[in-house]
Amino acid sequence: MNKISALRRSVAISIFLTVLALQGCGVRSISDSGYQAESQGRFRPASNSLYKGELTEFEVLGIASQTLATQEEINHSLEERQKLTLPKGSSIMLVQSGAIMPDDQMVRALESHHRIVAFSGIPTEPSNGNIAPALRLAAARGGCEKIMVYWGILETAQKDMSTKTVSWVPIIGGMIPDESQEMRIRLKVAIIDVKSGQWKTISPKPIQDTSASARYTRASSDQRQVETLKSQAYAELANDIANNHAE
Repeated sequence: MNKISALRRSVAISIFLTVLALQGCGVRSISDSGYQAESQGRFRPASNSLYKGELTEFEVLGIASQTLATQEEINHSLEERQKLTLPKGSSIMLVQSGAIMPDDQMVRALESHHRIVAFSGIPTEPSNGNIAPALRLAAARGGCEKIMVYWGILETAQKDMSTKTVSWVPIIGGMIPDESQEMRIRLKVAIIDVKSGQWKTISPKPIQDTSASARYTRASSDQRQVETLKSQAYAELANDIANNHAE
């Protein structure tokens, strides 16, 4: 076996072992971010009775798949497009997709620069496929110049630690950190001008955190990670908007 083949085989084995080490990988919405224990090797997020799914970009931005756009309309939209900003002190109707109201951490982060009006992000049943006009009308009646709709997911992967095999006494063993959980949060934001309907999106870089937990501290450790990542991501988003999208 030549050196290149040996190196490829070594890399392949390393990747395989890494995949085997990762257990309980899962994805959940920031609007349904409660903890639920792993079941049969699969992570299942907690069931939130208020959670009814997510809004879609098509609904929020008024994009209908059956719409037939002409080249003239496209050219006109490009010619009329203006720079979309969020000046400090402006009024924003804030919507968290899937939640009856935005997370407190997001409201607090944005309130330092803007006037925030919280609005429900729970999808209607059945969906009418286009809620953009209704959202803009509600925002206008609330005195808001802009609408901010945001989505977020939490991605997790659990990895066993060497102490997983330690089990002297059940209570003591349950307090020994035996699992490392990697979690990251990804956000997507749509900013809509109430008057014109013009919009733009922002996709901040993901933020990651790693935390060790024991059998009896798994749930509390998970929820601390969720709160930490949310607070950090929302604060960074608010600062980015104030610094890069205010003018």
